[in-house]
Amino acid sequence: MRVRYAETDKMGVVYYANYLVWFEVGRTDLLRAAGWSYREMEADGYALPVIEVQCAYRQPARYDDDLEVRTDGSLVSPLRVEFVYEIVRSADQVTLATGRTIHASLDREGRPCRLPERVRALLQAESSG
Repeated sequence: MRVRYAETDKMGVVYYANYLVWFEVGRTDLLRAAGWSYREMEADGYALPVIEVQCAYRQPARYDDDLEVRTDGSLVSPLRVEFVYEIVRSADQVTLATGRTIHASLDREGRPCRLPERVRALLQAESSG
């Protein structure tokens, strides 16, 4: 993705909260690449709300930087999943930020439930490959 002007402050540096948006892009793209979008997952009765987030900022991203969001996932428990992220500037492969999010698996009524088999299979494939 390319940093847009609206994502920066007056100095052309990316506003910190945008990294969390990019984390979301990374995890939704990971699921989509596995053949299951967030929209389909929710239509099937599952939700994965964020219950914990962490981000470490190493260097600033700036206006017009081309960035790559590297995302991996792993099972934390039968009811929780963790995604880890690395934001890398494409031009020089410098890591600008790293982070993680932990998600609970909820059913249609908002009650905890086992992670969908499709998500478990994807994450097991990620951790073994």
